Amino acid sequence: MQTQMTLSSWMLLLFLSAIWGGSFFFNGVLVRELPTLTIVALRVSLAALFLWGYVLATGVNVPKDKDLWIALATLGLINNAIPFGLIVYAQASISSGLASVLNATTPLFTILIAGTLLSDEKFSGPKILGVAIGFLGVIVMIGTSALQGAEQNLIAQIASLGAAVSYGFAATFGRRFARLGIHPIVVATGQVTCSSLLLWPLACWIDAPLNLPMPGASVWWSMIGLALFSTSLAYVVYFKLLETVGATNLSMVTFLVPVSAILLGLVFLDESLSTVQLIGMFLIALGLALIDGRLIKR
Repeated sequence: MQTQMTLSSWMLLLFLSAIWGGSFFFNGVLVRELPTLTIVALRVSLAALFLWGYVLATGVNVPKDKDLWIALATLGLINNAIPFGLIVYAQASISSGLASVLNATTPLFTILIAGTLLSDEKFSGPKILGVAIGFLGVIVMIGTSALQGAEQNLIAQIASLGAAVSYGFAATFGRRFARLGIHPIVVATGQVTCSSLLLWPLACWIDAPLNLPMPGASVWWSMIGLALFSTSLAYVVYFKLLETVGATNLSMVTFLVPVSAILLGLVFLDESLSTVQLIGMFLIALGLALIDGRLIKR
């Protein structure tokens, strides 16, 4: 495993941040018409269909070992079912900006969890300082206005933090599949398949989706975008990075999600870049450099 990021790893991390950043937009559209568990169950089910289509078309070998599938089911629970449900639940009550800030605590929890459980990802002073500076950069770039009303909807905010903790455990747990030599496509396909099987009984029992009115076209397009890009493609990249750069480095993607959102708006929506946003990006870059470690060595 690389303890430091290569150029290709950085490019993949930036790409992952861009397609994951879209999930906040898609969720914002979906929560207007669909209940939480139905959204999450549809997301992982459609993603599983897309990924199984790719697996069958390319002939990737899928192991049938029972213990492996139990591990994939565990990963689907802590990397999909729990965090997706908590994030969608939270976004029904808090703004996307505040959700992004809370989601940016993921590297902190990942460093603490991976540093405790993994021998090759011990946490250190520079890493923790880097997380603190990167988190400050996220707040500066998104704007302190996102924190207004933070004293309200406390349960929704705790749910967002719970998702970050779950992601930290998932990244740490997911390292085992690289050691077993399991293809990233198989890991991504297995986890969304297992989480689909876990979620649909709950969704049918609590949400009764068959009794809901048929949603509009915008909901279906958002769901397809969420499943195809922000889930299927995202997790293929995610597990490829996880096996090469580790849980701590991978968790830095949450700092880059708001950066990607702002840069995409600059390129495609003709938005402007403010001085405060540039300062926030600089702080994030500094935090990432500290976590990477080469800046300290030099």
